[in-house]
Amino acid sequence: MKNKDVTKKYKDFLYPSVITYYKEPLPLASGDGLYVKDFEGNQYLDFFGGILTVSVGHCNKQVTDRTIEQLKKLQHISTLYPNLPVGLLAEKLADIAPGKLKKSFFTSSGTEADETAILTAQRYTGAQEIIALRHCYSGRSVLAMNLTAHAGWRISKTLVPGIHHAIAPYCYRCAFHLKYPSCDMACARDLEELIKTETCGKIAAFIAEPILGVGGFITPPKEYFKVAVDIVRKYGGLFISDEVQTGWGRTGNKWFGIEQYGVVPDIMTSAKGMANGNPIGWTIATSEVADGINGWTICTFGGNPVTAATALAVIEYIEEEKLAHNAAVVGAYLRDKLMELADRYKIIGEVRGMGLMQGVELVKDRKTKEPNVEAILKIFEHTKAEGLLIGKGGLYGNVIRITPPMTVSKREVDDAIKIIDRAFKAVK
Repeated sequence: MKNKDVTKKYKDFLYPSVITYYKEPLPLASGDGLYVKDFEGNQYLDFFGGILTVSVGHCNKQVTDRTIEQLKKLQHISTLYPNLPVGLLAEKLADIAPGKLKKSFFTSSGTEADETAILTAQRYTGAQEIIALRHCYSGRSVLAMNLTAHAGWRISKTLVPGIHHAIAPYCYRCAFHLKYPSCDMACARDLEELIKTETCGKIAAFIAEPILGVGGFITPPKEYFKVAVDIVRKYGGLFISDEVQTGWGRTGNKWFGIEQYGVVPDIMTSAKGMANGNPIGWTIATSEVADGINGWTICTFGGNPVTAATALAVIEYIEEEKLAHNAAVVGAYLRDKLMELADRYKIIGEVRGMGLMQGVELVKDRKTKEPNVEAILKIFEHTKAEGLLIGKGGLYGNVIRITPPMTVSKREVDDAIKIIDRAFKAVK
């Protein structure tokens, strides 16, 4: 089997809307740690991790052994029957989640996790209206697409009423044309006027990513969430922290991104890196809030014993190997190297992020900040040719997203930076 054979099957039998990177798509056949190989044996250093999903390395032996062990014991029963892996996972999550978050609901994806969170907030508060952030991404269901504030990702023609989008804390492209910190958190304070003018005055929830992932790793100032969440709670709303991309130690030294801001959510969601690539979605709420859902509900694949066993193995591996600390240390090293590139290349407008979640926004001119989409496409082709995988995002598609598995070392960072440096030289 050759790369072109796999690509042809995709073109012949999958929806054409399933997007792939690169001019010529890159089919992957195997993975080991920080590396993957295509069907022709070419090896690539993976610095995107399947969209921040491969948290502890490809085919991590310790995690995979636990998965196989559970596969041989019990594979599926649905939420109608309690099973031990789910019970153990939920207990562990209650232990590491911030504040009084205690009761979990498991699904198969981040989309479902966010949907569950919205339903939970609406049932508990009795209100319906939801506030999300501009530039955010919540998934691919009809509700999730309406929560998402990227035109390109809102392919559903069905409009869900009661969703309002607040100004994002995007300091580099401030909607108010102000500068931090003299801005006095204008973007956060605008939430109050949004609630007073666009809602009935009582909201169900404010859902936000601690760092806006698909939005291009927009990283709010440290004061943002304290101001924003106080306003939301003033008007009866709950705060939902969307940790689909920021969870599991990736931002450094904390389990969850919102902990970097000193704010405790009422509901939290996650997926992706939670099970290192196995399909899982997770919603956790305080006991009081979770008890607000008093009707019947099941999830056929939620709480699957194999996925639950895998997720618990991932969490324990992150703990044992101190990967949240590694994300802080190696992430700071990566950030310094990216800042050195920014000093050399004027097409880099900003470097931002936390831990092993770093974004590089490319512009044509630092004064006008005009997005440089052409450059990022050239850089992608160059890094692919040299054996490095990176991601991209942002409203304009001009932000490089760098998110290696959290097992990465400074040596692999050096290897990646050398390739990225050569790519920038080629573009220049």
